[in-house]
Amino acid sequence: MSANARPSKRLAKSASLHAAAEGEWAEAVRRETVIRSLVEPARRGRGAVADAAIRLGLSVPQVYRLVREFRSQPVTTSLLSRKRGLTSGSRLLDPAVEARVGTAIEAIYLQPERPTLKRLLRQVRQDCAAAGLKPPSMNAIRARVSARSLRERTKAREGAAVAENRFRQVKPRLRPQRPLQVVQIDHTKVDIMLVDDVTRACIGRPWLTLVLDVHTRMVAGLTLSLGPPSAAGTALAVTQAILPKAEWLVDRGINLAWPAHGVPELIHVDNGAEFHSRAFERGCQQHGIRIEYRPPATPRFGGHIERLMGTLMGRVHALPGTTFSGVGARGGYDSEARSVLSFRAFERILALEVLGPYHNEVHQGLGQSPAAAWAAGITRMTVRAPAEPEALLLDFLPFEERATRRDGVRLFNVLYQDDGLAHIVNDGGARLRVTYDPRDLSAVFVELASGEHVRVPYADIGRPAVTLWEHRLACKRLREAGRRTVDEHAIFAAVDEQRRVLAEEHERGKAARRAVVRGELAAATTRGNAPRAADPVPGEDPEARVPMPGEDAMSGVEFW
Repeated sequence: MSANARPSKRLAKSASLHAAAEGEWAEAVRRETVIRSLVEPARRGRGAVADAAIRLGLSVPQVYRLVREFRSQPVTTSLLSRKRGLTSGSRLLDPAVEARVGTAIEAIYLQPERPTLKRLLRQVRQDCAAAGLKPPSMNAIRARVSARSLRERTKAREGAAVAENRFRQVKPRLRPQRPLQVVQIDHTKVDIMLVDDVTRACIGRPWLTLVLDVHTRMVAGLTLSLGPPSAAGTALAVTQAILPKAEWLVDRGINLAWPAHGVPELIHVDNGAEFHSRAFERGCQQHGIRIEYRPPATPRFGGHIERLMGTLMGRVHALPGTTFSGVGARGGYDSEARSVLSFRAFERILALEVLGPYHNEVHQGLGQSPAAAWAAGITRMTVRAPAEPEALLLDFLPFEERATRRDGVRLFNVLYQDDGLAHIVNDGGARLRVTYDPRDLSAVFVELASGEHVRVPYADIGRPAVTLWEHRLACKRLREAGRRTVDEHAIFAAVDEQRRVLAEEHERGKAARRAVVRGELAAATTRGNAPRAADPVPGEDPEARVPMPGEDAMSGVEFW
């Protein structure tokens, strides 16, 4: 609080101003014209009070009481007629019973186990019976619990963090003055079941990553994947948000405008591991993008993108195969049986929903549509483009530092070799940053001291392209089989066997179908072994765990 700020005061009787009935209020106004004149000492003689009593139809003591109340608070509401009977908050229980009720509320009700009022009443009745006292009613118990601060009850029963999040005053923090000054990124699991293109069998729910420009509420990036949030998936979303979308729209047959592009000044994110990865942080630093993290456990600070996620999920609930917002809302609806949309079909429907209705409907907080806000905003600024658009994705993809030797670069127990590294070896070798695309390990990208990237393929170019997930799963299976060391030949032999098994099991289980679809999507979006910046694909973090056999949907691994 600033030095000049004054603490707020709770104004007495303020509720009566609007709660009073018309007749009661008219009578208070009539009293005010008479009583106000009596407040001045020179006018308040016995005769004046008696005259006022006659005019108001009250006794002299009643007039004196009204004068005292009006003097302490000179507003008309202080002259409203008092209702007879007990005032709000009056207590008639025996003091000994009151004491037992208070103790029981503290010891029983205000606990993390969240016992019910019936449990509290039972305990109070037992205590009163043991002391020979008349027990209170349920209404009396309920009134005394309600008299406690709701914040106090929430803190005791649900925890301090929940109470802080629920009752802390929300003040606006993000007030950007122009497009791309602040963008937010977040992920959510979409409330819909998708199916395989060929067998039409269910493959589960996809993940959605959105990039939102806070000033215009324009969606700058939209990517879907069949794996949970990861550093590589975030790289694809950021890259798509920065680059123009013309090619992406043509590939999906969408004839709508998506003008949002450009390097943002600041990215506002939560504390997910993918946003703390070296790749994400280095990529942002490379392009002069500041990162601001929300305070932990404070979703209110991401309100803009959270509301957009909620809006889109509400529209998804109208599509076949929706899971709705939960089991209760779903009722008897069989989401898997009703699912008909493939990954690509749903991606196109979602993009059409964002680029059509959402971008062109009037946003309540803006007073105009996001498209109009974007068009107006960029006329007053210069949109900053990346220095090297072709290398942008590489700046955000995961990387490792590896030594360059005569036989090439070794990563994930696979050897990579290219003549473009010969001069490094001739100069004595060096440890260089090796960037890789988890969707396709058939080539890596070695960053030279000059900042340029050299594409380095397998040393054995006859090897098939594999995903990082396939590679890690093959290594795990080999170690389970008793192999102490895992060589390159064994890895690729195991991958070939895995693919054969998955193909056989494709029509049998959701997990296998999901893995096959992920592999197909990865292959479709890494044409020519070069990273495609605008193509959203499934992604996983390299450190994600490998699933156990039979684990449904194989959650938590890097399916690419």
